[in-house]
Amino acid sequence: MKRMILPSERDPRLITVRRGGTLTDEHHQQLAEWAAQCAEHVLPLFEQDQPHDPRPREAIAVGRAWIRGEARMTDAHNTAFTANAAAKGRPAPAKFAALAAGQAVAVAHVAAHDLGAAAYAIRAAVAAAPADEAEAARLKERDWQRERIPAELRELVLDDQRARSAICWNVFDD
Repeated sequence: MKRMILPSERDPRLITVRRGGTLTDEHHQQLAEWAAQCAEHVLPLFEQDQPHDPRPREAIAVGRAWIRGEARMTDAHNTAFTANAAAKGRPAPAKFAALAAGQAVAVAHVAAHDLGAAAYAIRAAVAAAPADEAEAARLKERDWQRERIPAELRELVLDDQRARSAICWNVFDD
């Protein structure tokens, strides 16, 4: 059974204004870019395993096209499924890297997928590390991501990480 990493009750700060939340379009786009950066950081783990499969990289590109207003939300949403399909049957580092890309492009549809991109990227980094270095890899990737959170969204993202760490495999724990 696939584990759900979105909360059952959504934080209104991660819902766009047009859908009744408080998230502005600008902040939504910033979350999408941060998620793209998280996924892109571990993308080499997928590309080393599958150098001829462009789906995760293309998903990140569609997410960025959405940010620029060059792709529709539905295009981004559909591309998430394509990136997720690239994960099937792959070793853990490649699988989690592809899933990070799928989550990153899905931010266009649901902003809260930003944390999914970050969580899967951390899982990819951990899976790529030797067992005795897994915890150090987790902290290194988590800290790398946190350094790139847009300043005006830092408190929101860190609050969300604390709230959802348990359903995101505890990858955000301190």
